Formats: sequence, structure tokens, C-alpha cells
Amino acid sequence: MKQRRVYTAGELARKLGLELQGDADVQVNGLATLRTAGPGKLSFLSSPSYVSHLSACQASIVIIHPDQAHLSPCTSLLSSAPYVSYAHASQLFQIDNQTATDGVHASAVISPDADIAPGVSIGANAVIEEGVRIGSDSYIGPGVYIGSDCIIGNNCRIYANASIYHSVVLGARVIIHSGAVIGADGFGFAFDGKQFVKISQLGGVNIGNDVEIGAGSTIDRGSLDDTLIAEGVKIDNQVQIAHNCRIGKHTIICGCVGIAGSTHIGAYCTLGGGVGIVGHIKLCDRVVVSGMSLVSKSINKPGMYSSGTRLMASAEWKKNIVRLGQLNQMSKRLQELERLTNK
Repeated sequence: MKQRRVYTAGELARKLGLELQGDADVQVNGLATLRTAGPGKLSFLSSPSYVSHLSACQASIVIIHPDQAHLSPCTSLLSSAPYVSYAHASQLFQIDNQTATDGVHASAVISPDADIAPGVSIGANAVIEEGVRIGSDSYIGPGVYIGSDCIIGNNCRIYANASIYHSVVLGARVIIHSGAVIGADGFGFAFDGKQFVKISQLGGVNIGNDVEIGAGSTIDRGSLDDTLIAEGVKIDNQVQIAHNCRIGKHTIICGCVGIAGSTHIGAYCTLGGGVGIVGHIKLCDRVVVSGMSLVSKSINKPGMYSSGTRLMASAEWKKNIVRLGQLNQMSKRLQELERLTNK
């Protein structure tokens, strides 16, 4: 068990690059919300909705915007972006017991042809095939499979039972959570009139620096060219990215998104939970698609896009569905009425 981390307000101010207001020697050992924080905890105010919680907050330190500093009942760290500062602070308190393994476990199976850099930890029953290169200070969890000729960058974290097929490239500081599968065959078949003939998937997957891939997510290898995931992309759990897709830098993909093959997503996009995207289309930079939407054509202008229907009472929904089926007939009747009126 790793020791709980303790910081003074002065230490946090230096590490986070924030201005300190109050006692530099007060200590905290963790983070909590304004409502639940007690003595010894660090909290933050990032939304006006929670200002009412501030007066009764028992936290020892609060991260807060300078404009609201006068409302703080305790020592404060002043930030122009409190939520971003909270994100950086959370990393200081991270205790990752899952990566506590030192060295190589005796049950790991590692090809003598693999190149393992200093400081790499490899857990029980992991399998590392021939031609694999793993960069320094990376962590390979229990039961992880890494196929032949993969390249794993420095300071990567690959958690238990993730599977990485052959010829996959990971940049530095990539995080892959349990159960993710990277580099499985893309879903490619040709119909000869009687049956489907498998198209061999000859490309790979290339993942940039600082990418995070959630538990149970899958990224297919390319059919000829590589599937590309650019730097800084964050992928939630249970996401499917098909072969030959290209995901632009710093794009966010929320849970249960499905992206069909050969789709190009721009940089700084956000795909809400459950979004579906058909194949062979392009989304430009800075597109936001709201949850459960279907994207069926290319988007060439930045902005927010939605589809589908909102939740309503079942009886009302059933009536509206009936009306939806009548729209074409109603449109024809309206056009005929306009034609007669304009005579």
C-alpha cells in the first residue's frame, strides 16, 4: 500500500503555479467537493452553481477564481481556470497501486528478441512477442498481450488484460485501460454473389503521444494504410473505431461511440456518448456532436450538431410517430393546395 500524499498550501502553490492567499503551512492529504470536504482536504469552486456551498465548506484549502476570493472561508489558491487547476492538482494526489510492480514478474512470457528499456515493469502472465520495443519507465499490467513488432513509447501505462495486436505503434505517455483491444482486424469483406470473402487487413494502428483509451474500447487496424489516432486524443470506455479512421489531435470521444471505417475526425472535436458516425465522411476541426446523434454526412463548418428526438411521455411519442409517418402525404397535399391557390 502506497503512502497517502500530503502537501502544504505553499507547496501546492509552487507546483500548480498559483497565487496563495492565506496560511502557507496548512496541510491537505486529498481532494473533495465543497459540500463533502472536511479539514485536511483541498476543494475547488469552478461553477457559480456551487457558490452557496462555499460559506459552509470545511476544506483547509480551496482553489478559486480571484474574482471570488473574498468569498473563501479558508486558505485559497487563486486560479483563472479553477477546474483546470483542479485537474492538475488531482494528478499530485494520484496513488496508482495497480502499477506497483517492480521489474518483470517471473510468470511473464517475453520473447528473447524483444527490446525492453530500463525501468519497465511487466506484470504476471503478460506476453511480449518477438520484435517488440518497450520504452523506459512503462508499465505492462498482468495478462497484457503485446503482439510482434509493436513499439511502445516511454512512460506508457497498459492495464491488466489489454490486448495489442502486431505492428501497433504507441507514442509516449499513452494510457490503455483494461480490456481494450488495439489492432484487431477491421471489418472488411467482399461479396462474390454467394458468400463474403475476407479482405486481409494489412495496415496497423499508430497512436500519438498522451492518448488515453478507456476500458473495453477497440481500435481496428487499417486495411492498407494505418488507422491513426493523433496526440492528446481521449477515448472513453466501450468505443469502437473502425479501420482506416483518422482522429485529429485533442479530440474527445465519449462512451459507446461507434465510428465506421475510413472516417476522418478533425482536431479538438467532441463526440457525445452513443454517437454513431457512418463511414467515409469527414468532420472538420472543432465540431461538437451531442449524445445519441447519428452523423450521416460530412460536416465542414465548426459548431454543435444534434439529431434524434428528445424524451417525452410514451403516449405523446406514439402520436408524434404517427404524424411523422404522415409528413410526406401532408407535404404533397400542401404543395397541391399552394398550386391551386397560386392559379
